[in-house]
Amino acid sequence: MTHLPHLVTDLGLILGAAGLMTLIFKKLKQPLVLGYIIAGLLVGPHFSLFPTIIEIENINIWAEIGVIFLLFSLGLEFSFKKLVKVGGASSVMALIEVVVMLLLGYLTGKILGWSTMDSIFLGGILSISSTTIIIRAFDELGVKTQRFAGLVFGVLIVEDLVAILLMVLLSTLAVSQQFAGSEMLEAVLKLAFFLLLWFLGGIFLIPTFLRKASKLMNDETLLIVSLALCLLMVILAAQAGFSPALGAFIMGSILAETTKAEKIEHLISSVKDLFGAIFFVSVGILINPAMIVTYAGPIALITVVTLLGKALSITGGGLISGQGLKTSIQSGMSVSQIGEFSFIIATLGLTLKVTSDFLYPVAVAVSAITTFTTPYMIKLAEPLYRSVERVLPEKWQKSLNEYSSGTQTIGTTSDWKLVLKSYVINLVVYSVVIIGIVLLAARYLNPFITENVVNGNLGDIATTAVTLIFMAPFLWALAVHHPQKEAQGRIWANRNYRSLIIVLGFVRIAVAILFIGFLLNQFFSAQLAFLVGLVIMALMIVFSKRIQRFYIRIENRFVRNLNARELNEAAKMHHTLTPWDAHLSSFDILPDSVIVGKSLFDLQIREKYGINVAVIERGDRTIMAPTRNELVFPNDKLYVFGSDEQMEGFRQFIQTTIPAAANGEGEKEEVRLQKLQIKSTSALLHKSIRQSGVREKTKGLIVGVEKNGNRILNPDSELVFEEGDIVWIVGVPRRIKQLEGNTVEEVLQS
Repeated sequence: MTHLPHLVTDLGLILGAAGLMTLIFKKLKQPLVLGYIIAGLLVGPHFSLFPTIIEIENINIWAEIGVIFLLFSLGLEFSFKKLVKVGGASSVMALIEVVVMLLLGYLTGKILGWSTMDSIFLGGILSISSTTIIIRAFDELGVKTQRFAGLVFGVLIVEDLVAILLMVLLSTLAVSQQFAGSEMLEAVLKLAFFLLLWFLGGIFLIPTFLRKASKLMNDETLLIVSLALCLLMVILAAQAGFSPALGAFIMGSILAETTKAEKIEHLISSVKDLFGAIFFVSVGILINPAMIVTYAGPIALITVVTLLGKALSITGGGLISGQGLKTSIQSGMSVSQIGEFSFIIATLGLTLKVTSDFLYPVAVAVSAITTFTTPYMIKLAEPLYRSVERVLPEKWQKSLNEYSSGTQTIGTTSDWKLVLKSYVINLVVYSVVIIGIVLLAARYLNPFITENVVNGNLGDIATTAVTLIFMAPFLWALAVHHPQKEAQGRIWANRNYRSLIIVLGFVRIAVAILFIGFLLNQFFSAQLAFLVGLVIMALMIVFSKRIQRFYIRIENRFVRNLNARELNEAAKMHHTLTPWDAHLSSFDILPDSVIVGKSLFDLQIREKYGINVAVIERGDRTIMAPTRNELVFPNDKLYVFGSDEQMEGFRQFIQTTIPAAANGEGEKEEVRLQKLQIKSTSALLHKSIRQSGVREKTKGLIVGVEKNGNRILNPDSELVFEEGDIVWIVGVPRRIKQLEGNTVEEVLQS
């Protein structure tokens, strides 16, 4: 009889149990993650009713591969550009929640009498919510289009990055076994350095490679190349001293910026599902049911801490960031669970052998309970808000509404802020690139040249020359390039600030010289380095124009690669139909646009602007040829057909926003631009603006008057109204209608 390896037997058992549980949990409409965990529990060594796996060590290898592909997939959905676009409110809420839950987890562990390391890892486990569970719950409850859902998605994006940082910090802490501030700071700086270096290098090289090789790639080739890139970055991350999962996440986030992102995500989904299932089943295999019974009390306490701590911290963060009471409560009630990252952090503790055996099953049990409670927490959010609103003093509600409105102001950016921000970004980015080039040259290029090409001082000189060629464009950009020329020119026009601009210029040149010294110090003595440095600076001055042109080519390629996905999507929907000069284009609807909540019939888009709405994209749903009764929701994408002039008018219309009014939750009233025509029966006839009392009666402001075909913007208060005049008022529609009865016609225009 042919011998069948235990690995194959165990894998068949795992997938069989996972497949059966998938069907059962699909029928019960419960999260599949819980089904996988239960499947692992049934085939694990602690449950003898069913066949049991033979070699757990092999399954752990499969599970580690599962983590790699799981984080690779999360990276494809993450994208660093999404992180940049996440609003300040989501960032504040996420950071407050992480800090609060780290503290609560640590304190809870200490109250239970656990060790310091168990308590720290418990804080890390409780601090990250489950993206998978939340998205699935939002889909099932149909709340993805609501305002709080956008905030929650932003919170999850920030938490993903924080989870990566936590994994690095916890690994460092586990190895050192002490709270050394210098080591923790070094770990954070090292992570930031490599993240930036890999992202910059990846965006410059990988999209270009995929674009050049696109004609040679079918689905099979693209899948293999994507997995190869993922595993190469995993190896690179491990070589740099990070976890393999970090490398997978980084490569996913780089590929997320390419035009192949959606295709790769589609191709990788089956691989991710397969190994993800193995990972979650392995989570269940490691659970000891007897330990869960033993620690039932701590599990109940930690569950309560998770539900209340996350809800209160996110709600508090929402209020601090000015999101209004209702939105803050809805957001807080949505993220009260732990999931996949919590399992990974718990696994990390076991792998490093720094946590107790009971922490892992406790974390899984808390995750299972909070996963079941998630839909109910989301449903209870609105009733809870109403209850809080009833008991909250009116004075407090008014203060919250005023604070929320005050945070929605539009800030202005000074020239100094633009210039200093550009200088700081340039300094950080180019410093990382230059240091990365020097370190690569010292570690890999110099040994290769001295061993295989030429040895001794000649080898060092050759290494320096090659390295300098790669460094030169970035040294020039660091010392000379001005990304904000217009803003700097306006500052230079003020003689009082010229000395500061000159000082900043000298600082940049000095930093560039220091980097040249850093390079030379790797291979030469101090005296020789000084002489060679003078020669290098002279050569850079002589060849500055060529270096400048080379840098601009590098910068243009990087920017083109970074924005390739957006440009490609725009190109797909922008086809000119000659000879009509009409085309199909798309518009993203902001949550505060004036058209949100209105039907296509009410908006009269075709009648007013001459364009047709062909398609509405809403999340994962595409509405073809929408009917006149279709409503426009926040974050919809409208595909419309028309000419350039018609598109411009429509764009200005949809970009008109409704002034923020405490999220619509308080007593704030809607403000609109109104048109009022002066008739023979009007109470305003023959009165001046001052005498009319419009400001006092409507709490509005007259911003324009059309008189005899002439338009007067911001008219003088002594202007007298005559019959036929059209008055434009910014105010509350209800109040203006009370002033003139049915003579007011609401007009929506920017």
